[in-house]
Amino acid sequence: DLSVLDEIEALRGERDDMRDRFMRAVAEAENTKKRAETQSNDARAYAIQRFARDLLGVADNLERALMAAPKDADAGEAGLVTGLELTQKSLLQAFESNNLKRVAPEPGDAFDPHLHQAMMEQVSDSVQGGQVIQTLQAGYALFGRTVRPAMVVVAAKGSGAAAGAAAYAAAGATGGNFDQKA
Repeated sequence: DLSVLDEIEALRGERDDMRDRFMRAVAEAENTKKRAETQSNDARAYAIQRFARDLLGVADNLERALMAAPKDADAGEAGLVTGLELTQKSLLQAFESNNLKRVAPEPGDAFDPHLHQAMMEQVSDSVQGGQVIQTLQAGYALFGRTVRPAMVVVAAKGSGAAAGAAAYAAAGATGGNFDQKA
């Protein structure tokens, strides 16, 4: 009886070990499947990233052309300007439909190093330190990943309405800063 019970106990242990190994193998197969699916989705989503980056130069040139276009154009020039505007609109719609989002922070938005590139830092009396003063060039993000950061001017530490008021008060009653010793 004792040897039969020992044998049954050994078989139960072996069964439990096999069940554990089976469950681990199934879990590993599921993890591999999920990992492959994620990698495949990422590859599909970011396959157009290089192409999108190349098209950003085209979008920038269209914007520059529209900024340089005469506002009071005659009929011939007005048709060209309208054509440029429609082309730009169509390009931006294509960007949106392919999840390429424009990143153009407004003055006062917080500086985000993941989306913005600080081109310069200057004192401002209109926004707090660390906030965007001006966007020099819009950036773009594809599915949340930065394709090109927005180029921005950032307010220096100590900037803000209080700093501007303090500087004005320091100027005194003379109405401005000038060299009184000259």
